[in-house]
Amino acid sequence: MEAAEQAIVRRARLRIGLLVGLTIGGLLLLAGGISYAVLVHSQEAQIQRELTWGTEHGTIAGPPACSWIFQYDGATVYTGLNPPPPGFPLSDALDTVAATRTTEITTVTRNGTTYHVRTAARGDNVVQAVFDARFQLSDRRHLLLAFSLAAAVGLLAAMLTGLLVGRRAVAPLAEALTRQRRFVADASHELRTPIAQVHTRAQLIARRARNGTATNLDDLERLIGTTRRLGEIVDDLLLSARLAAAPADRKPDPPVDLTSLTGTTVAAETERAAERQVTLTLDAPDDPLPVPGVESALRRVVGELLANALAHTPAGGRIDVTLRAADAVAELVIADTGNGFDQADARRIFDRFHRGPGSGDRRFGLGLALLQEVVTSHHGTIEAEGQPGRGARFTVRLPMTRSPISTGRAARVLRVRQFGAGT
Repeated sequence: MEAAEQAIVRRARLRIGLLVGLTIGGLLLLAGGISYAVLVHSQEAQIQRELTWGTEHGTIAGPPACSWIFQYDGATVYTGLNPPPPGFPLSDALDTVAATRTTEITTVTRNGTTYHVRTAARGDNVVQAVFDARFQLSDRRHLLLAFSLAAAVGLLAAMLTGLLVGRRAVAPLAEALTRQRRFVADASHELRTPIAQVHTRAQLIARRARNGTATNLDDLERLIGTTRRLGEIVDDLLLSARLAAAPADRKPDPPVDLTSLTGTTVAAETERAAERQVTLTLDAPDDPLPVPGVESALRRVVGELLANALAHTPAGGRIDVTLRAADAVAELVIADTGNGFDQADARRIFDRFHRGPGSGDRRFGLGLALLQEVVTSHHGTIEAEGQPGRGARFTVRLPMTRSPISTGRAARVLRVRQFGAGT
């Protein structure tokens, strides 16, 4: 991947990771804030209930060390047996309530804690209830500490999750950029020579037309052949792009009858085999062999392997096509007695744009690489065996399916034993 593409993908991952981390962190803070607010509200309500009970009944149910009741009759303040904290009772509040007969609620912070004070009239007297909230404050501090630890761990987990989610979310983008770059590279590599040939031959024909020279029929045939080649290359590129699509983007295809497909493809090559004086045989079962996949792509595999064998088998040679089923696998073998190739190239011939030594017009590049893409995308395998001057053998294995084949798509199986020379 190019540096610019890597930078784009890296920035996208960081942005997605940051957004995910901030979102999860914000949710954690929101949950912690709500929990803390609920706790504080609950504690405050409970304290006020305790103080109200104390001023109404002259006693309080809170812990003795945290609650006090003071009674004031206008002259004397009765503090009870529990010694009050420094600064209590609040004399100003007692005098105010004694004079106005209203209820006064006060919060006082001193002595390292917070006191809630309720002063109310009770009969002819005034009662002041004091509640020390040190334990409630301690609970709040513990809750804040717990939430702080949880937030720190949660934020770390959020960042890691964000990075993971960002990586997975951006993976399709990176894959798309890679496929796009490969498609452009394939197109530029494969189309450069045919386009140059078309341009040169068209210029030659135009020059002859300007000079009044008769156009050579062979030049027109070569021009037509080159344009046909351009169409085949475009088909290859589009098929490769389709096969590279993610499985979720591809619609499931109905099963393909490999027996019928092979029979019709071999039959379509009979005339060319006869012209080249090559014997073409087919050994296939009478029963259908259903395989899951794309019919046009599988037809391309059989057709390209046959075309490759015909192109490199001299007159008087032989091409044997064998189709059989073994252990839920359909095996297609195309063997020829042509030029063959060095077995050291058996794996490299499936590399994109590979050309073996002395290959000439033999197109090892996108052609066989595309066939391998087709076969592997159908969860199959393709192997090549060869010896220089003693022919080549290609074996394709595809998993079979038990799904029935649609009668509308299944062609009549053509049982052919031999085509071409010798018929």
